[in-house]
Formats: sequence, structure tokens, C-alpha cells
Amino acid sequence: MRVSVPSLPDALLRPAADAVANTSITAAEATTRIADFLTRGKGSTAVITGAGVSVDSGIRAYRGKGGRYLNPNYKCVAIYHELMEDTARGVAFRCAWLRSFLGYPPVRDAQPNPTHYALAALQHGHVTSDLITQNVDGLHAKAVERFWPKSRIEEQILELHGTLHSVRCSHGHVISREAFQEKLGMANPGWKEYLKNLEQTGDQPRTNPDGDVVLPEGTRYDEFVVPECPKCLRDKQHNTMLKPEVVFFGESISQGVKERSFEVISDSKQLLVVGTTLATFSAFRLVKQAVEQRKPVLLLNEGASRADNLLGIEHVRILTSAVMRDVVRKVLGVTAESDIFPELLNSGIVKLPPEDPDDGLPTPPRL
Repeated sequence: MRVSVPSLPDALLRPAADAVANTSITAAEATTRIADFLTRGKGSTAVITGAGVSVDSGIRAYRGKGGRYLNPNYKCVAIYHELMEDTARGVAFRCAWLRSFLGYPPVRDAQPNPTHYALAALQHGHVTSDLITQNVDGLHAKAVERFWPKSRIEEQILELHGTLHSVRCSHGHVISREAFQEKLGMANPGWKEYLKNLEQTGDQPRTNPDGDVVLPEGTRYDEFVVPECPKCLRDKQHNTMLKPEVVFFGESISQGVKERSFEVISDSKQLLVVGTTLATFSAFRLVKQAVEQRKPVLLLNEGASRADNLLGIEHVRILTSAVMRDVVRKVLGVTAESDIFPELLNSGIVKLPPEDPDDGLPTPPRL
């Protein structure tokens, strides 16, 4: 079975790059266009976000500048049928967990940036309705967790591709990722010490949006131990087939999430798409749905996207961080000075990923 990593073909990238080079827009012009679009939505604008939104939080985008998926030699951490088959290919399974064990802490510790908080302000002010994110970092929820009850977060933020913050076994048991991360460390003390040294020295591995890191050639994966599901053990079953609760390549989005995403688009009057190339079909089909339903769509993304050739889409090619706070202030007016809006609009860290494209990490331990 062959599963291709979704990416953008050169035939799309070249024309889009030319369009960006030949079309400039100021932050003020972009702010006005986006604010006018949201005002026309009258509180019923759905939002779709992608990895570009989390770049300012220190998490690299897969397909942006230096993105891993623009490298034709890149091999993703695993595809679903390799990850969950209980066969001799278990090395791939252990490879996935070792890389995730090292890559999870930077995602866990990442903080929302100004764009996350600006989008949260738009939702809180009922300018936008539901938000669908392709990201598995949980940063949209983290931006509002101090202000919204958990029920509202679950109702208004749909994680299309799941979350890195929990683990699911092949029998359907869900476990806290933090608890399972601790079990992984206890089962692999050499790697636990290696990770501790990375954190102490600040040698953060190059982390991709799904918590995957790339380790040097020759890394031994075959002895990495994946603990058993504790809930299965309570039922006197032995089961080490677990995975982060994210949608891997070759795996289908659950029917419930798929149907809910379609409903969000159908129930909205228009769609704002932010920080994504739409290379994955699960998000692209939602944009197509909106277009087919003759709903206005505005795409805010600095670079190329899979939707660039779709008719009826308004494009604003600029960094989200350059405009989103001002968009909120322009749309809300004096309301932006009341309630929790001042705190939201003054919150957010900016910690760009390192420019160094190398994946170099300290030599892994010899176990």
C-alpha cells in the first residue's frame, strides 16, 4: 500500500509565487478587506485554520518556508496501516513513538500567539461562529481556556485532525498524553535522560506540527519500548497498540467529525480560511463545499494554496500576524475596549522557529 504525503505541485506553486511577487498589499489595505468581509458575515462566518497560524508559536508549518513537505526526500513519521498493524513491521511503530516522545514536549509547551488570541476574540464577540482547525497542537483551545467553559470550547472549536494531547488504544480507550508520556519515559530510561538533556540545554528538536521529529541516520528504534494500555490491563488484556489521537496518513477522519465539519460550513453564511495551503483534502473539500453553496470565501495566507484556482475566492496574501489584531479592533470598534477583549488583544507570544534548516540533534544514546 502506498500513501502519498499531501503537498502542492510545482505547477501550482510557481504561478502562485509569481502572483505574490507581482501583487503587493499593505497591512492597512489587508485589514480593511478582511474587516469588511467579516462585517458582511453578520456573525455567521465559519473559520478554518492551518499550520501557518501556529508558526509564531514556534511550530513549523509543513508546507511553508522550509516546510518538511516541500522536501521530496522527507519521510513522514508513519502511515496508519504501518502504525497499527501488529506485524514484524513493528519497528515503524516504535520509530513513530520514539520520534513522538521527543517531539511532544515542544508542542505541549507551545503558547498561543497573537493570531490565536485575535481569532478567539472574534469568536468571543460573535463576529465568527465555529472554528475548524487542522492543527493538533491545541493552541486555539489554550487561548480561551481561561475564559470559556470546556463545553463551549468543545462546541465551537472542532479539531479536524484530532489532538496530540491524548492517546487512544486499538480497543478505543483514551488516555492522557501527559500520563502516557511519563510511562514512555519510565519504560525507556535512556531516552528519558536524553530528552531531559535536550530540555536543559535548549537543543529543541526540529518539531513538525504533528509532534514528529527527525532523528539522525543510524538511530536504533528496535529496542524502544511502548507500554501497554493501562485500561486494557485493568481488563486483564495485553495491548501495546496505541497511537496519539491524531489522524495519520492513510487513516480516515471519524464519521462524526466529518459530518460536523460539513454542518459548520452549511450553517454559516461565509467562510474565512487562515494560514493553510489546503493541501489536505479534508480541509480543501470544506472550501469546495462553501464555494458550491455559493458562499463568500476569503483566504488569508501568505503563500500558495490548493484553492488558488477555485473561482469565487477572495485572496489576501499577507502574514496573519501583520493584520489580525487590527482586524479585530476595526470590526469590534469601541467594544474592543471592554469585557475580556483588551486582555485577548494584548496576549500572545511570538517565538519563531529557528531559521536553521538542519535537523541536527545531539547524538542519540547508545542503549
